[in-house]
Amino acid sequence: MTISIIDSHMTLGAKQPSKAKQSKAKQSKAKAIMSDSEDYEYEYDESDQEAMDAGSGGGDEDASFEYTDDEDNQNNDEGEVALENAYYNAKGERDSGEIDEARETFESVVRMEVEQNKKEAGVATDDDDDDAMDVEATTSKLLAPLKFHGPWSYKAVKQLVKLHLRSLNCDSAVKDYERLLRIASSPDAKISPNAVEKGVNNMLDRVASLINNSSGSSNSDASSQQEALAQSIYDLTLKAFHPTTGIAPNERLWFKTNLKYGQLLYEMNETAKLQLVIRDLLISSGQPTDILEGTTASSSSAMMTDSTSTGGTHVMEIAALQIQLYSRLKDTKKLRAAYHRAMSVRGGIPHPRTLALIQELGGKMHMSQRNFDEASQAFFQAFKSYDEAGDRSRLRCLKYLVMASMLHASSINPFDSHEARAHRDDPEIVAMTNLVQAFHNDDIKSFEKILNKNEGRIMDDEFVREHVADLLRTIRTQVIMRTIGPYTKIRLAKISKSLNGIPVEDVESLLVSLILDRKLNGRIDQVGGVLVKQAQGAADTGPASSDKNAGKQVDVGSVESRNTASIQRLVRALEHLTDAVANVGPKTSSFQQL
Repeated sequence: MTISIIDSHMTLGAKQPSKAKQSKAKQSKAKAIMSDSEDYEYEYDESDQEAMDAGSGGGDEDASFEYTDDEDNQNNDEGEVALENAYYNAKGERDSGEIDEARETFESVVRMEVEQNKKEAGVATDDDDDDAMDVEATTSKLLAPLKFHGPWSYKAVKQLVKLHLRSLNCDSAVKDYERLLRIASSPDAKISPNAVEKGVNNMLDRVASLINNSSGSSNSDASSQQEALAQSIYDLTLKAFHPTTGIAPNERLWFKTNLKYGQLLYEMNETAKLQLVIRDLLISSGQPTDILEGTTASSSSAMMTDSTSTGGTHVMEIAALQIQLYSRLKDTKKLRAAYHRAMSVRGGIPHPRTLALIQELGGKMHMSQRNFDEASQAFFQAFKSYDEAGDRSRLRCLKYLVMASMLHASSINPFDSHEARAHRDDPEIVAMTNLVQAFHNDDIKSFEKILNKNEGRIMDDEFVREHVADLLRTIRTQVIMRTIGPYTKIRLAKISKSLNGIPVEDVESLLVSLILDRKLNGRIDQVGGVLVKQAQGAADTGPASSDKNAGKQVDVGSVESRNTASIQRLVRALEHLTDAVANVGPKTSSFQQL
């Protein structure tokens, strides 16, 4: 007897997990062939058999289907939606100016997520042993990961820190930032390293901007509080991500945080603390802690070996901090060593802004040593690097490049390069463009007019002001050489007139410098106020050789010769006076003998 039946297993289960499985269950049939010996033989569709085998895994027949309860998933979805709604409601309150309400709502997001995660883990919601909601945590309890916090807690606490920074609530900002780090380090939160690094860098940038904005403030108390806030934030970050002792070791983030901290200390003029930060960075990168040690052959070869890719980049980033420090301390020896170390690195790929900073300070170092040609090259490279980084500092370096080119008395106009030509019409550069044009045209009146009127705020730059005297001396020298060119004798008053009426004493000083530098072969008649040029190769480059010319013409071959001639005249006069006094008679006046 043959009976067609429906497999009872296909009708079991209060709920089917999907429509596909429901259709398979309805189509699944078996034919039972009952023999007289009551033996049964079941025949299944192939697809049903594969599904049952896959579901059962070789186990009991009752396990041949997946029984799922959608209620848990539904609760999880509802909890996620509630957290998302609460978070964005808090942001809406923040944007509408309801700051206190926004803080409370952000805190409720943290509480909601902690309660949900505890419930899922089977932990009583009133169990506070995990320190889950420890808002009043202090550095004495630092740093332990917070349990049962998730991504929404991380986002909410990050917004709380931003609110505290905006209202300059320093104590609350430090406490919540500590809580943020403890959440980020918790495996329960499941925050990706990229998200953590991005969030931390944003916080550090906000703190640095607070310090920079308060640098010109007259409120010393507020400034000191903000500096203390910045140091606390950076200290917490460095402890949390320390490569060996941190709760969330992250060498890359620790190194970059140290670099940011060092830059902040430089801007705060905390040179002692900056030296300690640089020392930590050097030790972590395997570099000698004393910059002068790097000048030895062994240290240099070791540095060159390690200076590939990341290692070379780290060397240049540390060198940028060192160059800034030694430049401020006026330590020329260490400054030169740090600069040459950075420039000798091969294989490093620093940020263009880092490279530009090194080259800019190197250009200033060359300027202080009056190596104007090398300074021009360094400033040009710094200008290109700033331009590549899209940094407005490129205009500052372009000004320095123009100044170095003029001091070098170069006939090449810096704006002839296509990189600089694009900025010649910029409002900050127009004045420098006019200055260069006046310089190359030897138009000293226009040159001095631009400087005196401070066109384009040229004189607002301290570095430019330091070299204004050199600029004026350079263009005045050029004008002198052009003025005296066709003459063999020329009055100093005429030269003074061509130099926009400067005192004759200044004219004489410029002429002496030209003669000392062997750019001019001549003598100055101080009595007659005349410059007498000599033919090339003419003799008499030493002191005055006769008493006749000693009182009228002064050989300015050297400063010592002028002083010697004056002393000799004085000595001869004293000897003459002594002889006259010795030979005077009782009725003869010494003045008559003289």
